[in-house]
Amino acid sequence: MTMTGHRPWHGVLVATALPLREDLSVDYDRYAEQCAWLVDNGCDGVVPNGSLGEYQVLTPEERSRVVDTAVAAIGGQRVVPGVAAYGSAEARRWAEQAGGAGCRAVMLLPPNGYRADERSVLAHYAEVAETGLPVVAYNNPVDTKVDLVPELLARLHGEGHIRAVKEFSGDVRRAWRIAELAPDLDLLAGADDVLLEFALAGAKGWVAGFPNVLPAATVELFHAAVDGDLATARHLYRQLHPLLRWDSRPEFVQAVKLSMDVTGRYGGPVRPPRMPLLPGQEAAVRAATEKALAAGLA
Repeated sequence: MTMTGHRPWHGVLVATALPLREDLSVDYDRYAEQCAWLVDNGCDGVVPNGSLGEYQVLTPEERSRVVDTAVAAIGGQRVVPGVAAYGSAEARRWAEQAGGAGCRAVMLLPPNGYRADERSVLAHYAEVAETGLPVVAYNNPVDTKVDLVPELLARLHGEGHIRAVKEFSGDVRRAWRIAELAPDLDLLAGADDVLLEFALAGAKGWVAGFPNVLPAATVELFHAAVDGDLATARHLYRQLHPLLRWDSRPEFVQAVKLSMDVTGRYGGPVRPPRMPLLPGQEAAVRAATEKALAAGLA
C-alpha cells in the first residue's frame, strides 16, 4: 500500500487502555465509545493492542475484535494497531488482519521472546513490511531487551522496512542522532514524561498513554510543544508531569485506568498477572489526578 500525503502516525496517537468488566471480559461498547471520545477531544488516532491495551493477555479473537471495534468507531485511517508477537509469521498475520480491517499502518516491536541479534531484527521487520502496510517501529529496550539503536533504525529505514519509530528509551539524545542518520524517518515520542523534550527535537507524533485521561490538555501540550509555544508547553508540562511520569513505570496500565476512574471515565480492572496498585501508589495517582482536575485540565 502506498501512502499519499496522510501519515496516520502523525499527531497524538493514544495507546488505548482496554475497558474490562468486573468479570474481566472485554467491554467492546465502552471501548468504541472511548475511541470516539478521544477523537472528539482532539486526538488524531488510536493504537489498540499495545501494552497499555493488555494485548499480551488477550485471546486471538479478542485481539482481532479490538481492532475491528476501533475501526468501526473512528475509521481505519485513524487506527494504528500494535502487531507485536513472539514469531515473525504471527506478527505478519496480525498486520494482515489490520490491513483487512482497513488500517493504514501498524506498530511493531522487535522480537521480544529473547535477546535478538541484528540479523533477526532485520528479518522480523522485513517479514511484516512485506504486507505492504507502513510499519512504525517501537523501541522499548526496557521491556524487550532489544535496543533499536539509531544505527539499526537507519538501516531498517534504509532497507524500506519502517517509516517511523516510537522511541521509548527515554534518551532524548537519540532524537538528534536518528535525524542525522535517517532524516526521513519520522520520530514519535514514545514516553509521556519526555514529550516536551522529544517535541523540541522534532518529533512528528506522540504515542501517548495519559490522553486516555485528559485528552484536551495533553493535545494542547503536544501542539504547543511542536509549534514552539514554550510558555504554554512548559506550563502544561509542569502541571501534567506528576501523571505523565507514570507512563514510564511498570504499573502504568493500572495508573492510567485508575486515573480514568477518578475523572469519571471508565478505566476498570486489569487482567492478571497485573495486580491492583498498592495503597501508596493508588494514593499518589489519585492525588495527581485530582490536582490536575482542580487546575482545570479536564
